Amino acid sequence: MGTSPYHPIYDITKTFEENLALGPNPNYKATVKAPLSKKTYSLLGYKVKSPFGAAASPTGADSRYIKAMFDSGYDIVTSKTRRSVYYRPNSFPNIVHIVPGKILKNHNFKELPDRTTASSSDYATLTIANSYGNNSLDPRYWVPDAQKANAEVGKGQLLITSIVGTIQPGFTTEDYYQDFATTALLAKQSGAKVIEINFSCPNVMNEGVLCYDPLAVRAVCQLVRQTVGNTPLIAKIGYFPQPEQLLLEAVATAAAPYVNAISGINTFAAPVYDEAGNQALPGKGRLRAGLSGHAIKDLGLDMTKRLVTIREQKGYKYEVIGVGGVLTPKDFKDYRSAGADAVMSATGALWNPNLANQIKKTL
Repeated sequence: MGTSPYHPIYDITKTFEENLALGPNPNYKATVKAPLSKKTYSLLGYKVKSPFGAAASPTGADSRYIKAMFDSGYDIVTSKTRRSVYYRPNSFPNIVHIVPGKILKNHNFKELPDRTTASSSDYATLTIANSYGNNSLDPRYWVPDAQKANAEVGKGQLLITSIVGTIQPGFTTEDYYQDFATTALLAKQSGAKVIEINFSCPNVMNEGVLCYDPLAVRAVCQLVRQTVGNTPLIAKIGYFPQPEQLLLEAVATAAAPYVNAISGINTFAAPVYDEAGNQALPGKGRLRAGLSGHAIKDLGLDMTKRLVTIREQKGYKYEVIGVGGVLTPKDFKDYRSAGADAVMSATGALWNPNLANQIKKTL
């Protein structure tokens, strides 16, 4: 599990199915006490005890994991991404440790930075690569389970349901876009207060990454908005290298009339090799995996600043949710200083049950 003293909520040495059967690690419990405070913060029209939470990842695998996160002080929790159909995960392993080293915003992204696996990580530079293929539980399981999770949300807490569309046999492009709306409706029927549209998972070959297509973003956002009415919506996007600034502005413009927030970034897709120089994760199309943790903080922070600037320059109303490499209270503070209305963590939250309360102590 690495050299940190923490007890990750999810065992990366086991399959997703095994983790789901076992439930969250019982040792994942905050030992740091958050100070009592009557102050609240606003996110998407809801009052929360802190503007910090857990991004879509295995921390939101099901209602048991979600409850463990809330119990550990995470006031905003995002479910793992849901689909309208069962979608199996990629073959094991799905998460591997990576040799640390930040990817900088001025990197020449015409050549993706490759990374090498490691046997473990120090928490201070914790970087992982994940490759689940954006799997999903069957809606016959996740919808009633989400109803249970939503019913258990406490005062000052917010549960966000992450959704994505699924390409199915015989689907046209329009059918695929409509399936985002179908899944969003399932989420709303499960009691979702906020829905996040995942435009940015880099680990599914046949579906691609829609966040770089403004026309697709607009079409999906419009369909989902028409389907869920006034339910707050978040568009989750990936990293746009700085030469793609005009494309980022076009995507923000496409989403802005329909969503209440834009979240970024998702994991950053990069080639991942083992120590012998071979593809680290087995299977076709899995040379690239999604990097998260320490390595991508500068990219996430850069996107937060640029989304805030676009909002100010164009007079848009969306809130900005900063994600990427948040492992410490300082990381949280950096995102807030950059203008993030809320900050989310995936890797830090996965490993460290104390992170939320450590951040609350600095508010």
